[in-house]
Amino acid sequence: MNNRQLFLQHLGQTSESPLALEIERAEGVYMYDQDNKAYLDLISGIGVSTIGHRHPKVVEAIKSQVDRHLHLMVYGEFVTAPQVQLAHAITQTLPDSLDNVFLVNSGSEATEGALKLAKRHTGRSKVLSCCNAYHGATMGALSVAGGESLKAPFLPLLPDTHQIGFGSPEDLEQIDDLTAAVIIETVQGEAGVRQTDSSYFEALRARCNKTGTLLIFDEVQCGFGRTGKFWAFEHYGVTPDILLCAKGMGGGMPIGAFISSKNIMHDLTHDPILGHITTFGGHPVSAAASLATLRVLQSEQLISQVAEKEALFHSLLKHEQIIEVRSKGLMMAVAFDSFERLDKIIHQLLEDGILSDWFLFCDNAMRIAPPLTITKEEIKMACNKILQAIDIVC
Repeated sequence: MNNRQLFLQHLGQTSESPLALEIERAEGVYMYDQDNKAYLDLISGIGVSTIGHRHPKVVEAIKSQVDRHLHLMVYGEFVTAPQVQLAHAITQTLPDSLDNVFLVNSGSEATEGALKLAKRHTGRSKVLSCCNAYHGATMGALSVAGGESLKAPFLPLLPDTHQIGFGSPEDLEQIDDLTAAVIIETVQGEAGVRQTDSSYFEALRARCNKTGTLLIFDEVQCGFGRTGKFWAFEHYGVTPDILLCAKGMGGGMPIGAFISSKNIMHDLTHDPILGHITTFGGHPVSAAASLATLRVLQSEQLISQVAEKEALFHSLLKHEQIIEVRSKGLMMAVAFDSFERLDKIIHQLLEDGILSDWFLFCDNAMRIAPPLTITKEEIKMACNKILQAIDIVC
């Protein structure tokens, strides 16, 4: 059997109709199949390849670390340079209160760790999340997701989890003295790039302070430069008690983290000991890649270019079939009137060498989240092909 047949026969599938592209290599904003056909990656592997595929600095860091050592011991027992240097570098981008980093393998794991930490620190069980939120696919993360259709087949999930409206000040009264945490995406991703304003986040912060509730910001999709600032919460002037990141922080390698104060994080060390543990969290190779990614973002001024590139997309994506373009930096949603129309456009784009996607809770909007390294010429080319695809299928 060829690789495609083996893929369909032996790999667990996530849908009945996977794209099943067989990519031989990738570099920068492009991926190449067996016939050397190029595909411009407009979604960065769903928010992962923030600085492009196989950035030379990331590849160099990976090779250098492989020559030193791979896994040595479960996370938290040995002092390993890639982990501690990454943790220090991350804290240097953050307010002083967020000075302690717990490294894990993914965004879902970051969510799980944060929920445990909030319950442990407060001694409470109630957790609030938002309608149409997405925080991962494991049982705890799914419990605070916003899509009931995703959750129903796996019930019962975590008890005492409740939903509030994203950006709805009137719902903040549901945060009370029994609430351990509110977990919220700073910019909602799978809802189709939904935003609220500073006044809402200020009111949310104040309500959490009043009730002794921990505020968790999920920046798995919108962190590490995606929105035009290193962290999306910088746009709103409000600091969380716990911060989640993953996806774009690894430069293509699997890694995630939940970040808090040393005082709060200390609660995972006792009563019980090993309150949270991970075998492969902060794997030395992933940590080295992540540190290289962070330094590239800073040294190549990629984040400072985001606003101009965002504006260019907006200026070019003009068509009578496009209902709306929503964005926060290079995290964008292009809305059409139906999933059926969008699905045809996405498939046409794939034929034309452009990879896009839709959103889990907003299937009439096209996801655009390219590597921050995308050039203006590549943006113009991509937008031109999008407009051509709309004309072909509509």
